[in-house]
Amino acid sequence: MRIVLVHPNYHSGGAEIAGNWPPAWVAYLAGYLKAGGYTDITFIDAMTNNLTDDQVRDMLAEAQPDVIGATAITPAIYKAEELLKIAKEVCPDAVTVLGGIHGTFMYQQVLAEAPWIDAIVRGEGEQVFLDLVSCVDRGNWMEGRHQVKGLAFLVGQQVKATPAAPTIKDLDRIQPDWGVLEWSKYIYIPKGRRVAIPNLARGCPFTCSFCSQWKFWRDYRVRDPRKVVDEIETLVREHDVGFFILADEEPTIHRKKFIQFCELMIERNLPVEWGINTRVTDILRDEELLPMYRKAGLVHVSLGTEAAAQLKLDRFNKETTVAQNKKAIDLLRKNGIVSEAQFIVGLENETVETLEETYQMARDWNPDMANWAMYTPWPFSDLFRELGDKVEVFDFDKYNFVTPIMKPDAMDRATLLDRVMHNYRRFYMNKAFFQYPWTRDKRRRSYLLGCLKAFLKSGFQRTFYDLGKVGYWGPQSKKKVDFHFDNTRKLDAEARDWKNAPPRKREVVKACGGGDQQMTEAEMEAVKPAPRV
Repeated sequence: MRIVLVHPNYHSGGAEIAGNWPPAWVAYLAGYLKAGGYTDITFIDAMTNNLTDDQVRDMLAEAQPDVIGATAITPAIYKAEELLKIAKEVCPDAVTVLGGIHGTFMYQQVLAEAPWIDAIVRGEGEQVFLDLVSCVDRGNWMEGRHQVKGLAFLVGQQVKATPAAPTIKDLDRIQPDWGVLEWSKYIYIPKGRRVAIPNLARGCPFTCSFCSQWKFWRDYRVRDPRKVVDEIETLVREHDVGFFILADEEPTIHRKKFIQFCELMIERNLPVEWGINTRVTDILRDEELLPMYRKAGLVHVSLGTEAAAQLKLDRFNKETTVAQNKKAIDLLRKNGIVSEAQFIVGLENETVETLEETYQMARDWNPDMANWAMYTPWPFSDLFRELGDKVEVFDFDKYNFVTPIMKPDAMDRATLLDRVMHNYRRFYMNKAFFQYPWTRDKRRRSYLLGCLKAFLKSGFQRTFYDLGKVGYWGPQSKKKVDFHFDNTRKLDAEARDWKNAPPRKREVVKACGGGDQQMTEAEMEAVKPAPRV
């Protein structure tokens, strides 16, 4: 059995401005396949290598695989569909497979758009994909696929979805094959070092209406911290990784496991630094532990502050106050940890004045970094349905946090982009001239100047926020900005019915990014790694 995994060539000018990120899904999937006996695996990273369709076509023609797999988050879905169409043209007898969060929830529409996809893996992919490969290997794919849990596929013109597969309770069974990646390509610009994205846990114990992680992973499972540190040591020793970001939405949720992780990182004394995304309230909760976290190598914390005005915080159900956000940033600075404040902008009630307010509040809080992300309503979230007709753009290629999907009532999208860029220019100009070079802590100063280098590089190349593609060169170019929305893209009938249905009555748990809910000791014990059998 010959298997080829392909990462689609999608770029948006968002997080990738900090460097090339290794697609961790490939390592975890390849490791699980090899443990299951399938070792002939080739990986094509079309995104990092910026491969053309013809280059991918030639590589697939040379490999002649039996199974071709790709993944897609929502903005990359069209690239993934096109890629698998090429795969089917080049290798008509190969089974083409799509995984990832978009296909998991939107499989009806994906299969309608791309009938050349033979199967969609729904949810956590390792066991499902292994079962799929085994079915193909046995030679009874057309009949046997009905018995593989967690798939969606076409039977004639009808979509068939098999029962959901159970999640992998013991995540430590998944031994990633990091050697499948070409590590020299994955460089984190602020550090000038190779970067990795391992994970401590999957899922989230909370069910925020705007989020999809809890829906995709279904249950919250934490790995053995010692196994995670073993994995990081392998990345450092064997692949020369010098920086990593924990892939978890909020790795500090399970406080006990996160503390164990940090203690082990200190014990190993690995030459690596790392970053996380977490909640404001977790920083306040762990005030006394922050020196230990920094000693463990934690250098960058991105906080889901989301909004500067208390009114907006209340709308986002953040359950935090402006004062709490400011205090969390002060605590991180005091302990030598770089802070990044995340602001969500671009809802229908956004105005020039509210955007100015976020800038003034960012100056007052004085985080080391700030990020203004365009509000993006995931098409499979409850909030997408609740927004109703306010969502007018269904071109998922633009659902990337840098393109204004929602149109504010008081301004056009070009003005929104211009005012966001105005905030970026002023914020980072102040940092560049008056703060970063004069930071006393040498490690923080070096890191911050590295981050500034990444911003400047993407700015000069016009890749930041896709500015080159949309034609933005400053306030004078507002009238010429074109986001190139594909207005022919629509929701299919089933998606429209779901979107227009009345909201479900359910208890809304509000935690991500700042809620006051915490896991109890009993809850922490309940998500211990499953015993090996």
